[in-house]
Amino acid sequence: MVDDNYTGHVERGTAARRTLPGASIVKVSVGPMDNNAYLITSTATGETLLIDAANDAAVLLELIERYAPKVSLIVTSHQHRDHWLALAEVAGSTGAPTAAHRLDAGPLPVAPDVLLAAGDTIDIGDLTFEVLHLRGHTPGSVALALDGPATGGRVHLFTGDCLFPGGPGRTTRPEEFDSLMSSLESRVFGCYGDNTVVYPGHGDDTTLGVERPHLAEWRARGW
Repeated sequence: MVDDNYTGHVERGTAARRTLPGASIVKVSVGPMDNNAYLITSTATGETLLIDAANDAAVLLELIERYAPKVSLIVTSHQHRDHWLALAEVAGSTGAPTAAHRLDAGPLPVAPDVLLAAGDTIDIGDLTFEVLHLRGHTPGSVALALDGPATGGRVHLFTGDCLFPGGPGRTTRPEEFDSLMSSLESRVFGCYGDNTVVYPGHGDDTTLGVERPHLAEWRARGW
């Protein structure tokens, strides 16, 4: 069952739903790495975007059947295996096309039907998502920003493993960290307001307002 008392936190194997003026967001934690998968549904049309078919295909398919039967697209935020283990099964069962950035497409178990790039938009019913390319955690990591009348005046930003409560995603080399931080500073914190809600690839939600005061701290510590 999906909990309609949405707090931004979900325990492993559970799901919660946030209701916006013209959309709903179902967040579910799947797999041993506590991956978040997101089903964002247009209230007007019933069409749904799935972000990260990460694991536990049976759980995702049950949620889709009960709460979001019209999956129009599955986006994989980046190439790391824990974010796509259920992709082939969910795509095969739903018939939904898949999408990812071209730089991260190679390792995926199914070739993307749509190759994403910075500045692209994804239309799901009357919902529009902007694609942000945030290179650093992986070469082709993307975030998706949902804005417009359906959101109630707040941007809802799905960041994959690029931004979490407390800092940017993991990088292994200084140049990767610098690339990710520069992308976050210019394309995220430099473009969106403090009330922007951040939905990460693992763990709890946050807002840009909570994280913004710590940008210099993140730069100084190097992670």
